[in-house]
Amino acid sequence: MDSQRNILLIALLFVSFLLYQQWNVDNNPQPQGVAQQTQTSGDVPAHSSVDSQPITASSQSENLITITTDVLTLSVDTLGGDVVSAQLNQYNAELDSEEKFVLLKNEPGHSYIAQSGLIGQQGIDTNAGRAQYSVDAKEFTLEDGQSELRIPLTLVQNGITYTKTFVLKRNSYAIDVEYNVDNQSGENANVQMYAQLKQNLMDDGGSLTMPTYRGGAYSTQETRYKKYSFDDMQEKNLSLSLSNGEGWAGMLQHYFASAWIPRHAPDTQLYSRVAGGQGYIGVRMPGITIANGEAANLQATLWVGPKLQEQMAEVAPNLDLTVDYGWLWFIAKPLHWLLSAIQGVVVNWGLAIIVLTFIVRGAMYPLTKAQYTSMAKMRMLQPKLTAMRERIGDDRQRMSQEMMELYKKEKVNPLGGCLPILLQMPIFIALYWALMESVELRHTPFFGWITDLSAQDPYFVLPLLMGASMFFIQKMSPTTVTDPMQQKIMTFMPVMFTFFFLWFPSGLVLYWLVSNIVTLIQQTIIYRALEKKGLHSK
Repeated sequence: MDSQRNILLIALLFVSFLLYQQWNVDNNPQPQGVAQQTQTSGDVPAHSSVDSQPITASSQSENLITITTDVLTLSVDTLGGDVVSAQLNQYNAELDSEEKFVLLKNEPGHSYIAQSGLIGQQGIDTNAGRAQYSVDAKEFTLEDGQSELRIPLTLVQNGITYTKTFVLKRNSYAIDVEYNVDNQSGENANVQMYAQLKQNLMDDGGSLTMPTYRGGAYSTQETRYKKYSFDDMQEKNLSLSLSNGEGWAGMLQHYFASAWIPRHAPDTQLYSRVAGGQGYIGVRMPGITIANGEAANLQATLWVGPKLQEQMAEVAPNLDLTVDYGWLWFIAKPLHWLLSAIQGVVVNWGLAIIVLTFIVRGAMYPLTKAQYTSMAKMRMLQPKLTAMRERIGDDRQRMSQEMMELYKKEKVNPLGGCLPILLQMPIFIALYWALMESVELRHTPFFGWITDLSAQDPYFVLPLLMGASMFFIQKMSPTTVTDPMQQKIMTFMPVMFTFFFLWFPSGLVLYWLVSNIVTLIQQTIIYRALEKKGLHSK
């Protein structure tokens, strides 16, 4: 086993990992001809107390109000009180663009909105139509020195006053939606709150180098985090119970997420449906009975913003898991924490990646040293192994036995050069996901021409340097490979890797380049030490 074969192993594992991710996208197309649901619209969820006849999807009214905080600018439709637009004020739509990123929107061809309402016998959101609220002003702004903004929308109907209040706080992407129902109707009132996200059915998205996800997701007390794609929604309606009231339903995309979290509502139902070309996922809280002369409150929280792990974890349990590190989350999450801590010191995210690379490779140095030492010992045995093959011939069983005896006698582990690299692979993959899922790297500059660590190098300088560093690693590493075809494959490896990395985010390429540079430094140190012991020779 030599370093070239180890590099080939890394390449095969890494490329296979990326191809597997893309295979999941390409081999799960949206099913065609899916039967329509009972309803033609899912703006009002089905319920036993709501007429199940088809309804007409409500159109956006002209009565929009604008709510602005330091981090959000919302458009709320007073017809239903839905959030039909959510602009993230601290995130640009594109690099160097003056336009801000819009997560929720209600545009021709793309509807992605957050809905909430009241159903039940005295519900005001029914198959006949949505509630039309009144409001005191058209625009609301969180002023300097103000920590909280409350915007009440009211409706009086049949002796009941319904107040839907949006509560926004400074530097927060969590929006509390509170219903106050004051019953002066002369009889009991029964209402039930629901909150859902609605979006056009779309492909999962992603590419070979950026296998990202777009679709639904949810959390329950039994299942901490699970994706529920638009394909899943079309195949089967989601129906789960949140017995303790803890959980959420959301829609995700790269770097950003929206989610509804019920508050103080055990036995909330989590559901999904497809209707009219739209995918819906949400929560339906248990119905309550309000006696005449009394009032009751119902509440849910809407997260709409970037995937900021610390803030999301404070809003709801497991909401931070929308930053999806895959099955290696237990490695990727600490790496992201360490990267963030380093950035807090060095300020620049590119420098933080470089420092993190040195720390990770430094921690793995004992494995690297064991790998090269084992390779050196194996090379020292090559003459004996060659003579053994000539002496034994084609008797594979005898050859295997005598090889094992030789390894035992010389105290050499034939897998010693392979096992360290296999142990390092989970760290490489976990760091790949940690960097790819970090919204902090979006539109973040490094220096010079690298103005966005989440985008590819516009001039391909980093990929070319990375390929050159792989070439030098090969040249520094002695080899026992004599087969011409294997030699050609090894020579071609830096070219193949360079080609793949041309379209990788520059932050990932920067990590790999620095990792190769550290490898060259470690190789030099290890080989000089081995030469003194007489173990290293070309």
